[in-house]
Amino acid sequence: MGKNLIQQKRGKGSPTYRSPSFRFLGDVKYTRMPEGGSKAVGTVMDVLHSSGHTAPVAKVVFGSEEALLIASHGLKTGDVVEHGEGASVRGGNILKLKDIPDGTAVFNIESNPGDGGKFVRASGGFAKVMSRTGNTVQVMLPSQKLRDFHPHCRASVGIAAGSGRTEKPFLKAGNKFFKMRTRNRVYPVVSALAMNAVDHPFGGSRTSKKGKVTIARRNAPPGAKVGLIRPRRTGRR
Repeated sequence: MGKNLIQQKRGKGSPTYRSPSFRFLGDVKYTRMPEGGSKAVGTVMDVLHSSGHTAPVAKVVFGSEEALLIASHGLKTGDVVEHGEGASVRGGNILKLKDIPDGTAVFNIESNPGDGGKFVRASGGFAKVMSRTGNTVQVMLPSQKLRDFHPHCRASVGIAAGSGRTEKPFLKAGNKFFKMRTRNRVYPVVSALAMNAVDHPFGGSRTSKKGKVTIARRNAPPGAKVGLIRPRRTGRR
């Protein structure tokens, strides 16, 4: 009989395994671009912690508009953030890639102009503007991969805040469990052999040496399709 594996149950989209986005602060993205090529100047009202983001989130007020942005390293309450044409190339300011000099560290880069920021948003992350041609700007991402962006894509200058996050140990599994649960990540990751028989085809018995064949038959239902799927041949050569 097929088993309903946890990977399948999570992928089904039931409320049990849905990300708790109602607990997040809100959409952390850029506001609309100032009209007429002007520059908007905002003030950092607070630096907040959001369970949905690894980096601190800055609450910035641009006139009558309020925005949640990925905070840059060193940003604090009361600082000024410039956004738009003519903004200075200074940590935390938001400019189009075409206006940022080569070699500058940037983060929270838009994938398409106006989408609010998609790339390099994790704490301590930064990319580097490498070169530019007529219609593209080449950026080196944290993975050392080079990617071409539209010149009108926006990015924040500097390094995303919270770079020391990974240096602090969790110390115990309970802390890790609650940390992962805030974003609905799978933890702990348990091997199939250690599960009960109702949870996985490899589960059951009280030892890790199951002695079961790990080859799924060709007509196995989805819950039983684990291990070697439809091998061309079995046994020794």
